[in-house]
Amino acid sequence: MERRRLALLCSHLCSTGRPPLLCALPPVLSASGCHASAGGGGRPEGDTEKERCVFCLIVRGESPAFKLYEDDVCLCILDSNPLSFGHSLIIPKLHFPSLQATPPSVVAAMCSTVPFLTKAIMKATQCDSFNLLVNNGTAAGQVIFHTHLHIIPRRAGDQLWPSEGHRQPIEQNQETLSLVSRIRERIPPQPTTCCSTLESQLHKNLHD
Repeated sequence: MERRRLALLCSHLCSTGRPPLLCALPPVLSASGCHASAGGGGRPEGDTEKERCVFCLIVRGESPAFKLYEDDVCLCILDSNPLSFGHSLIIPKLHFPSLQATPPSVVAAMCSTVPFLTKAIMKATQCDSFNLLVNNGTAAGQVIFHTHLHIIPRRAGDQLWPSEGHRQPIEQNQETLSLVSRIRERIPPQPTTCCSTLESQLHKNLHD
C-alpha cells in the first residue's frame, strides 16, 4: 500500500515529462474571499465566498499552484509563501472555513495522506523532521479561511521559531486543574462502540 501511494505521488510529480505546475505561478497569490481583511476582521460573509476563495479557485483549476498530490477528497500543493523549502499544504476540495467546521471524515481523509506525503517531501528536501500545523482563526495566523494543514520541513538549527527554546514546564496548580476540568466538561460524549472497537484493536495489536 505504501509503495502504491508513493508511486501515485511520483506520478503527479513527474507526469508527461512536464513540471508539476498547473500554470505559471505568480510570486504571491492574490487576496480572495477567504483572505483575512487588512484589519484582521476575519473571513467575509456572502454567497460569493467560495467563488472568491483562492483554494477553491485552485481546486477548480482557475488559479495556479504547484500540485503535488490529488485524490477524491483533498489535494496537496506547495505553499506560495513558504516558511521553509518544501513547505506544503493539504487542502480539502470542499470549502470549510475552519477546522471545527470541517467534518471528521474529511479531516480523517486529509490526515491519512500525511504519512506518505511527509515521507516524500522529507526525502525530496533532504530533511529528517517536519512540523504539521493548523492555523485556525485570525489570532492563530490563519489568513485563508479554507481549512488546510501545513507540512513544514525542518532542519536542525534552522531557528524557524525562536520561541521553541523558551518553553516553560506546566504549573501543577489549581489553575491547571481548573483548565483540565473545563476542557473535559466541554468534550461531547463519544460513541462507545467506536471507542470500544478502537481499544480492542489496540489491545490486539499490542499482543500480536
